[in-house]
Amino acid sequence: MKTLSQLTDFYYKELYPQLQDLDKRRKEIRFKIVLTSAFTLLIFAIILAFITKAYGFSFDLLFIGGALVSILFPLLYKFYTKEYTKTFKNRIITPLIQELSQRLSYTTSAYIPESVFMQSEIFQRPDRYRGNDYIKGIIDGVSLQFSDIHAEKKVKDSKGRTSWKTLFKGLYIVSDFHKEFHGHTMVLPDSAEKLFGNFLGQFLQSKNFTKNQLVKMDNSAFEKEFVVYATDQIEARYILSHTLMQKILELRNKTQHPLSIAFVANKVHIAIHYNKDLLEPTLFRSLLEYKTAMEYIKTLIVSVGIIHELKLNEKLWSKK
Repeated sequence: MKTLSQLTDFYYKELYPQLQDLDKRRKEIRFKIVLTSAFTLLIFAIILAFITKAYGFSFDLLFIGGALVSILFPLLYKFYTKEYTKTFKNRIITPLIQELSQRLSYTTSAYIPESVFMQSEIFQRPDRYRGNDYIKGIIDGVSLQFSDIHAEKKVKDSKGRTSWKTLFKGLYIVSDFHKEFHGHTMVLPDSAEKLFGNFLGQFLQSKNFTKNQLVKMDNSAFEKEFVVYATDQIEARYILSHTLMQKILELRNKTQHPLSIAFVANKVHIAIHYNKDLLEPTLFRSLLEYKTAMEYIKTLIVSVGIIHELKLNEKLWSKK
């Protein structure tokens, strides 16, 4: 598997001509979207001025206009960027993945199945589930799959109005785990202890009736960041060795985003809450910028690097 520096060199040395062409296309698309949006707003302003002059001002018209704009812009964005996105993934993301490892396959429109997502039991069952950028393969003898996922729950307010609440949006990774276990262990962000302090936070964690047993770990740094629930306390401590807890902390620091992890059916499920699609082409930033390039490269390195970050390729805990 290629390193971060090797993949960065490949991005700039081998893909640069493609990037230059795509960046010109990006600017053209951006101009079209801005122009079309401005023209639409101008037409609405003229219509609003006419109606106001004839019938008087109404806040309802502003509300309707705002709603139209909020619907129109995503539609325009999707319409103008569809082909651009497809080309970007074919010319840039696909070669990057192949360069990272020949043992990885990539399907832009596929994603982790909902049935696999639900095996972790980290999240409620979503009412709407979708994703893209599905990558799978075998790295150092370890089976791995990951994709972007967006899972949502339909909610109603006191007035019966329906809206969508995001349960998870980000990178979802599933990998083999070379320890034999039979229960279910979850490692979740410790929001209660951070918000309410050690004593009250631990009390609230213990009263979380939607989860399994609260497991106290003997790593203070880990306890500050995460809370552990498991069907079997002894098995949870067997899985979460001192080394693995330290590796999870390092992964959390490296990603700088909340992590949720589940160990179930001899697999590890890792949900990284990025709250965006990670392999989509930018529209309002240049593809030639170093920071832009590093976002795509680091996403791939982190996803595949999970195997080495958490030492999943080491057979120290081989299955019986």
